[in-house]
Amino acid sequence: MPLDGDPVVNALFSRRDFFRTLPALAVIPSLSAEAATILPLGQAELGLRITEMEVIGVRATMRTNWIFVRLTTNDGQTGLGEASVNRRLNLPELSGFFNLVRDRSPFEIERYRQAGWATASTGNRQQATAFSAIEQAQWDLVGKSLGAPVYDLVGGRLRDELPVYANINRATTDRSPNGFAISAQQAVADGFRAIKAAPFDGFPSLDQSRAEIEAATELGVHCIEAMRTAIGPDIDLKIDAHSNFDVALAIDVATRLEPQRLSWYEEPVPPTDLDSTMAIKNGIRQTMAGGEFLFGVEEFSPLCQNRAVDIIMPDVKHCGGVAEIRRIATVADLYDVLVSPHNPSGPVSTMVSAQVCAGLPNFDILEYQWNEVPWRGDLVDPPERFSEGILQVPDGPGYGVTLNNTVVREHT
Repeated sequence: MPLDGDPVVNALFSRRDFFRTLPALAVIPSLSAEAATILPLGQAELGLRITEMEVIGVRATMRTNWIFVRLTTNDGQTGLGEASVNRRLNLPELSGFFNLVRDRSPFEIERYRQAGWATASTGNRQQATAFSAIEQAQWDLVGKSLGAPVYDLVGGRLRDELPVYANINRATTDRSPNGFAISAQQAVADGFRAIKAAPFDGFPSLDQSRAEIEAATELGVHCIEAMRTAIGPDIDLKIDAHSNFDVALAIDVATRLEPQRLSWYEEPVPPTDLDSTMAIKNGIRQTMAGGEFLFGVEEFSPLCQNRAVDIIMPDVKHCGGVAEIRRIATVADLYDVLVSPHNPSGPVSTMVSAQVCAGLPNFDILEYQWNEVPWRGDLVDPPERFSEGILQVPDGPGYGVTLNNTVVREHT
């Protein structure tokens, strides 16, 4: 059998060869650099080792910063993940999770998940996000080392283009009904057939006076009415309530909004409050969505098993990464719940999400943070582009993109 160093071994082998070697990949333990030199044909990738991590903070707007993670292997390959959270430019929690993959093969994804899960699942969003970003980057490295898109590594592709909705919320600085209407019109002019906004942001706490709560409710309803008038009846209109309500107020607002024919009503209360979420769903006519910051199958399962929402919204940055979002989607599919990944994120997360969504049988639509900065799409190469609200799924190795270092440097 040829040894490493044979030119055949060093050539990029086909996807068919990769799948033929899967049984061996499953049973071979972590190998030292010395042991890698005697690997049989088709297993040279196990000689890869993750050697470096670069954390890249990109400033977008006053409301948005992006954190990208780039892992490098001993042969110079790089893999990307995104760890954007809470407008931060750095995430110290990444260091601990990087230590779990340093000098290890990027193929050891399940080993990493097992080693980091206890820390990632404590309920701390920063820890969950850091854990997820490293896992994302491992998948990118595996795909690039095999010359295969990530979707081919997790079950294959069902679709090569994805419907995307424009989240206009952060781009809408004028929070009046007219301001929301203008943003909605512009997003539709850009080709999007579905938009989302959160006009109840800044809502008073529910212990404030009835008059103050009613005034804020009326303003939010008027903003939604203005958007519907501006975009007409054929564009999907989604509303995120950001958990500002209780059961009674959530049902009241949904009833007032019935003439606007929402395509979904998102998180009027925290999705962890299962009883309240179910009470609202049973009391309204709109489609319910939620789950944007939940972590792991364990936190999504109650929503799915109880059909407390019609659509779950796992975020690949926060839910546990690529492998976990696939597990979550499988549980959702058992209960006829659709999946629409939460993604008010940078272009790396969008490309990671696209690879996952390409193969989900119960995929609904992907989120896109619309119109914050004109250079956003150029942060990756090839650039992130949408046509008539559709994203083409990249078919290059890994996630199909690399960072455009020139554009990144201009905004760090």
